[in-house]
Amino acid sequence: MNILTGILSSSPPSTLLHFNRFFISSFSSSYETQIQSSWRRRFWRSISMYSSSSSSSSSLYTCASSSRIDPIVSPSVVGEPETITENNKPPKQYPWLIVGLGNPGKLYNRTRHNVGFEMVDAIAEAEGISMSSVSFKAFFGKGCIGNTPLMLAKPQTFMNVSGESVGAIVSFYKIPPKQVLVIYDDLDLPFGKLRLLPKGGHGGHNGMKSVINHLKGSRDFPRLRIGIGRPPGKMEAATYVLRRFNKQESEELDFTFQNGVEALRILLLQGFDKSATFVNSPKPLKHLQ
Repeated sequence: MNILTGILSSSPPSTLLHFNRFFISSFSSSYETQIQSSWRRRFWRSISMYSSSSSSSSSLYTCASSSRIDPIVSPSVVGEPETITENNKPPKQYPWLIVGLGNPGKLYNRTRHNVGFEMVDAIAEAEGISMSSVSFKAFFGKGCIGNTPLMLAKPQTFMNVSGESVGAIVSFYKIPPKQVLVIYDDLDLPFGKLRLLPKGGHGGHNGMKSVINHLKGSRDFPRLRIGIGRPPGKMEAATYVLRRFNKQESEELDFTFQNGVEALRILLLQGFDKSATFVNSPKPLKHLQ
């Protein structure tokens, strides 16, 4: 430390300025400090709530690469400034937000209640999107499908308060509800079946209840439901949704996830109606092979 102090004390002001900028930039992340219960406090102790800082103007985007979502900027003009009219304004392009619901931690890994997480993981793998960032209390990734920007999120707040994360992302990026796709498990659908709907209620799903509440009561956002079937015999639903899949079920889910990835591509590139037709139409087994 004495050597460092000596070097800095004998350095010109410009060197000190560069050192200060480097020192400050190395500690720019903020961390979650107010969690209501002890288990959530332990979980978030070492996790940053925001992995990067952005201005409020980040509601306009363009796909610059497969892993970046950049603000749209007007092209630089040499000479006289260009007159902006309605005809030459850059189009507003908001990103899609794809959210998978589930519970964090190894205890819930591969359980029925976490198929939303697994679908997002399948999308991330298929599209080469890293989910290693942590933002808005969620594992978070950015990328593109074609020229359409998207963000993937797996809220780590536990299922029943998933809306805390989803609402924060939607508010920060000013994402229209029609471009927020929530993926979650459904007891009322046969195992492995997908159902894509443009809007609707929560159907008794606590994660969806939280999302709707944090979107100011709006139900006008699309959702992709993944069937997990009904519990056998007299088993309670709360117990059933926390059971893991057996080998055969896992193999069947792989086909479901393949269909889900294809459905998302159609949704972003061709629109909701074509995607819904693809998802909701019966598919012969040979289509899945």
